[in-house]
Amino acid sequence: MKLIVGNRNYSSWSLRGWLACKQSGLPFEVLTVPLYGEDWEAQRRSDDLAPSSGKVPILWDGEAVVWDSLAIVEYLADRVGRDRFWPKPDDDRAMARSMVAEMHSSYAALRHECTMNIRARADGYIPSEAVAADIIRILQLWAEARARFGKGGPFLFGAFCAADIFYAPVVSRFLTYGIPVPGFAVAYMQAVWEHPWMAEWIAAAESEDWVIEQYEQPVRA
Repeated sequence: MKLIVGNRNYSSWSLRGWLACKQSGLPFEVLTVPLYGEDWEAQRRSDDLAPSSGKVPILWDGEAVVWDSLAIVEYLADRVGRDRFWPKPDDDRAMARSMVAEMHSSYAALRHECTMNIRARADGYIPSEAVAADIIRILQLWAEARARFGKGGPFLFGAFCAADIFYAPVVSRFLTYGIPVPGFAVAYMQAVWEHPWMAEWIAAAESEDWVIEQYEQPVRA
């Protein structure tokens, strides 16, 4: 398998696709394409990226091609078994799927105002009302998942699963912008941030030379 990702420092969807591949346990290679570089328009029309209209991540598995992080999770779950990605009990799995779907389709204010920037730490950031509402909703979901289903480990549903894959970039955003969170969320965020796969991604992000100015300005502001 070959996974094409964007800049690790900024690309939240690439992080999700990469974590999904790691979770699958299947061997894969990674090709990083710097987003919005000088030859970006040509690159996004290349044979590797054309099926997704230039969006990352995109996964090639032989002749099969899958793009969009959620589709990648489901494709890999079909290959290795859903229990590797989703909690086994019906109640747990129902909430995990709902949380992933909500993350996939919602929180536009948080995405727009708090772009992912692993290397940065904002000083004195004050969220807008819309972002504050997104933060409250996410914390409510985290609290419910941990209280109802998280007894078996430090992650949302105990063991690391698709829900943690999808909320990992949120953890990064909360750290970058200094979002105050309650103690249970601090513990959860620490577990995600210190996960060996996240540590590998963070190290790669910190070693990148690429800078995308449009994703740096909100942090500086």
